[in-house]
Amino acid sequence: MRRKLLPFYDERACKTDMVVIHAVAYSPEPAIQTFVDNKVSSHYVIGRDGEIWQLAGEKHRAWHAGKSFWQGKDDINSHSIGIELCTPTLGQTAFSKEQKYALTELLKRLIKKYHIKPENIVGHSDIAPTRKPDPGKAFFWKELAKQGIGLWYNLKDADKIKENDPEKLLQIIGYNTDDLKAAMVAFCRRFVPEKVPTVKDINTLIESPVDRSLDLTKDDKVLKILKAVAYAYLNASKTPCKI
Repeated sequence: MRRKLLPFYDERACKTDMVVIHAVAYSPEPAIQTFVDNKVSSHYVIGRDGEIWQLAGEKHRAWHAGKSFWQGKDDINSHSIGIELCTPTLGQTAFSKEQKYALTELLKRLIKKYHIKPENIVGHSDIAPTRKPDPGKAFFWKELAKQGIGLWYNLKDADKIKENDPEKLLQIIGYNTDDLKAAMVAFCRRFVPEKVPTVKDINTLIESPVDRSLDLTKDDKVLKILKAVAYAYLNASKTPCKI
């Protein structure tokens, strides 16, 4: 691990109980320079080669989440460890094996150290759906869940939940639904990625992370998966991930 500690942090207002996964369209050193230029920080950056850079001490409140919300929390920086993954497409294409391994091992350590619950392993787009598209539609949520990191769904569970209102189902999971279309796009990036088109121009994706032409609330497949995911979150163990 390499260390390049940045001065962009303050003190936490609460205990650490979340991890936020990001993506950045640079290799580590240019990414770090971008953070310096914008006076922001994350705790860790992981390059395509799997090398991990530490930019802030875990006890500190790094400035990576911005205005965000998850399951009633709105000071996500105080609650979380932020991890940036270097990917030129902002996670729209596959991550390297080395990067996936490095992230998985880092997550295992953080989960054990901070007793992170599975519902609190989130992506930047989950907590800021109107502003952010990362870690992207190609991020390997299902693979992580198979290792006990985070949550996935069983489609058969969709029939076990009576609620049919997409907005209420998203709220059960933890999303801010003030902008319902943005929340649905963020949900699909994570759980139904084939429903979110790939954007070739990264600047366009950064500037307009929500495709307003998508009407995912009326998609039967999306609704069924949404119900199954909501059931998984309703019935989460509320205990640290089992790894």
